Amino acid sequence: MNVVAFRRKPLQGAWSETELATLADTINIGRRGEEWETGITENGDAQLYLLGPLPERACTLCISRVDGRYILEDGTGRLLFEHGSLPLVAAHARTALRGTRWWLVARIVMVWCTIRHTIHDEIEPLMIEGEELLVHFAPQLAAFV
Repeated sequence: MNVVAFRRKPLQGAWSETELATLADTINIGRRGEEWETGITENGDAQLYLLGPLPERACTLCISRVDGRYILEDGTGRLLFEHGSLPLVAAHARTALRGTRWWLVARIVMVWCTIRHTIHDEIEPLMIEGEELLVHFAPQLAAFV
């Protein structure tokens, strides 16, 4: 007897209950107060969108299932991770959601350095030059300084 191995048809369409349960348990969907939606691409592949706060409800993360592989993208469509294991992709999604906003920290540090630089280079010389100008133009008031 000859056995012919057929390729299994990849999963298409909506998410299964086990996939949604895996995503919900790993990412804590619903417990974070975030909303989520499911969808289907033009080719019939399943997608899950994590949405931001109202009123914009912008997409913060997107998980897609394409030909049995799971793809994690951020809200701008940049590929973050791709793998055949949904729990691994969900773990990366949890890490992406929990990430520190380093761009905000960097901006705060830059503003602080700019303020210090401005005070050091602009305001302190005016304070010193102010005394010299006072002595030069009003020597009688210099005794009070």
